[in-house]
Amino acid sequence: MGNTFAGDGYSDKALDKRVAGVLKKTPLIDGHNDLPMRYTMQVQGNLDQMPFTSDLSAIKKPTQTDHPRMLQGMMGGQFWSVYIPIAAYPGASGDVARVLTQIDVVHRMITTYPDQLELALTANEVIDAHRRGKIASMIGIEGGHAIENSLANLRMLYKVGARYMTLTHSKGLRWADSATDEERVGGLSPFGKEVVHEMNRLGMLVDLSHVSVNAMNDALDVSSAPVIFSHSSAFALTAHKRNIPDEVLLRLKVNNGVAMVTFYPSYVSETVRLAWINLRKKVNAQTEDPKKQAKLYQAQLPTLPRPTLADVADHIDHIRNLIGIDYIGLGGDYDGMPPGPVGLEDVSTYPALLIELLRRGYSDSDIAKIAGRNILRVMQDVETVARKEQARRLPSNAQIDELDAATPNPTGTL
Repeated sequence: MGNTFAGDGYSDKALDKRVAGVLKKTPLIDGHNDLPMRYTMQVQGNLDQMPFTSDLSAIKKPTQTDHPRMLQGMMGGQFWSVYIPIAAYPGASGDVARVLTQIDVVHRMITTYPDQLELALTANEVIDAHRRGKIASMIGIEGGHAIENSLANLRMLYKVGARYMTLTHSKGLRWADSATDEERVGGLSPFGKEVVHEMNRLGMLVDLSHVSVNAMNDALDVSSAPVIFSHSSAFALTAHKRNIPDEVLLRLKVNNGVAMVTFYPSYVSETVRLAWINLRKKVNAQTEDPKKQAKLYQAQLPTLPRPTLADVADHIDHIRNLIGIDYIGLGGDYDGMPPGPVGLEDVSTYPALLIELLRRGYSDSDIAKIAGRNILRVMQDVETVARKEQARRLPSNAQIDELDAATPNPTGTL
């Protein structure tokens, strides 16, 4: 249909119709949703206490996700995060068991709601599920601490359905540095690079959200497949360490990967980011007790400024203007963030963002790429690389203590 600007007289109804037409043909795929964690934290994994087919915005501790709102949001696919906390460098014994419990939550969601959800392990399975009117459900591990420094564990987590792994979460590992922790290995250690190689061989997406800039660059140096950022935005607009610098975005284009723009408030607005920093200083001055700090943060949330849907669209604009339309996706981070931007409060609001992009002159083809075509292309490319890698080499038996003998390990533990 070509570029159509708001001045061309397109009504809201006409824009709604265009978005619906695109999302009927192309699944809208979100890169990161923490509802499984909410099930574990709020109801100890008891799905009956928070029925996915009910409106969960009305419960005592409301979620940002449920099936009615996903339908309203015209969603076609979701990477469900199987997040497990990492309290300190470099993770803890038992993390594999903990992440398996979270993976089980996702599998039970799919089994409990077969008319709504369908497990998808490949790009073609995502497309097939969408054609059948189901929400294609993929599994993403958030934090490489989940593998406990073992490629065998990595392979077995792939076997039970994990299709991406974020190399770190908020704390660094023996083999990878986090964006929000001190640097210890200068990016990826030799074992960290072997993790990336083995993920390439398996066909598991390498997710660079949460990692340090040096780790981003090391992964881009060694990966033979496109990488993703499952939920990150542009550092040039919001100077949060979790965002992607322009120099890395330029490398992402060469890599043919995708940046899935997040809606997390302090990642999409510099004003909000600075407000959070000031609040953190204020809370830390009052108490060092984590539980008391959490209560203080919760009490202050209503007073903090919130970004808007337009702020998120600005990040998409920036990435498009820098590297083009083919490297952008969506990674809302619903149920892993405080109240979302105004206009993007929950998963029902994705069409509003796409309508805003149409108003800014994006074409129907552009929003199809952002909604799902770009991440599907990356998934297909990763699968192609895996077939080639598996034909030429066997699973790696590399051990961290051998590869990283010269790498600093301050704790001497995991």
